Amino acid sequence: METTATIRGEIARYLQNHRMTINRFARISGINSGTLSNILNGNRPMSMHQLDRITEGMGLEEGHFYELYITESIFHTTPDWRRLRPFLVRCAELDKLDCLHKAARMTMENINYASMLFDLAEDLFNEEKYNAAALLYECVAECEKLQYSERLALCQYRLFLIRLGENQEENLQAAVYFEPYIDRLDEMYQLDAYVKLINLNISLQRWDKIETLAKRMGHQAKIHYQQNRDRFKECEYPRKPLIFYILYSYLMQADIYQERGDYDNAFYYVSLYEKPDWVINPSNEESLIMDQFNEWAEANRYMYGLMSGQPDVLYHYVDYVESRKDEIFLALCNIMITANRHHLDVDPILERFKEYLHYRSQQNQLGKVNDQLTVHRYTRFLAELGIYYLNAKQYDRGLSYILDSLKYSIRTKSDNGMLRCMGIFEQFRQYSSKETQKLYNEYIRDVQKLSVYAWSPQV
Repeated sequence: METTATIRGEIARYLQNHRMTINRFARISGINSGTLSNILNGNRPMSMHQLDRITEGMGLEEGHFYELYITESIFHTTPDWRRLRPFLVRCAELDKLDCLHKAARMTMENINYASMLFDLAEDLFNEEKYNAAALLYECVAECEKLQYSERLALCQYRLFLIRLGENQEENLQAAVYFEPYIDRLDEMYQLDAYVKLINLNISLQRWDKIETLAKRMGHQAKIHYQQNRDRFKECEYPRKPLIFYILYSYLMQADIYQERGDYDNAFYYVSLYEKPDWVINPSNEESLIMDQFNEWAEANRYMYGLMSGQPDVLYHYVDYVESRKDEIFLALCNIMITANRHHLDVDPILERFKEYLHYRSQQNQLGKVNDQLTVHRYTRFLAELGIYYLNAKQYDRGLSYILDSLKYSIRTKSDNGMLRCMGIFEQFRQYSSKETQKLYNEYIRDVQKLSVYAWSPQV
């Protein structure tokens, strides 16, 4: 029997050191003694199941021999998908991502493996094993990078979704990299991809990009609604009925005009999603969507009126959202922006909704609100609270909120947020306590670390 640095050699050495017969080890590992003998003599390849049983029988950590298995069963042989797939699955289960990546890359010279790697990546993605799935999507994308394929586009879409997180710099890179692939996606995925890109760009405040994406999404959704609406009814994608994407396009365009201070056009787009009478015989889900957009329309009419300089609308807005708990946080964000812009006293409102001043995930009738969007809004909300109290000469309270906003800006690597908070703090530094200045200096060191990292030469 071999005693070299192979799996068979390691097993043989174990048996020798423990003075153990094949029959005894067969009983311990649960593998037939004849099968075990053939494996040790090199007459039979080892399956993943057998490798795991042997590893357990030797009292070793799961996956102990995976590096050797790659060399013996994948690198020095023609990869056999019947052996390779279980190996990749086990690597994903044990989070041995280096082994998974190494084994997957060994198949890349044979493009026939791309479809099988992709199917496995989809399985892992659906099981929420995102890091493992990403490695396989990257391999498939590299294999097909010169092909104008839907599979390549779907790989890039999945990678975009996996890469989204709190880091705004990385989110921006992910968005910029994925966007050219969106038109290559199968049309069933495109509308959801547009929503994901739009929501991310809202958190990045890229309003021109949002406008472009919203118009393209609305155009495609209208075509599908007019020509293919029945085809999509039984499909898993898009996630929502087609009317959602049309109405969401109008909602985004209204918000864009509001951001530009063009309230006439903002109100026009509100009218488009407020009562879509072109929807005939709506299903229960479509009715729910229409009700939600109708609620948003009424809330936004109050909000746009408030922002355009109609302070008498404020308490109508507050009374409207009070019974709609899902809308309170967003309303508070808008109220604080308006209060600072038009010098309004909103102390009673803040007291009335004090339980909503803390960070929490947001929901509406249609599901969970995008995390990046919620964090962005909360970071801005903290800054607006800080400005409000500083203007009221409540300096300790105001600077505390500014530092909270700075902390979230650092956490998400939001350059705009960091610069804004630092500018405000420096403006009111003379009113800060020594403790507050000490905390601010700690945050500044964190900002400097981010800057040093960003400017480090890449080798």
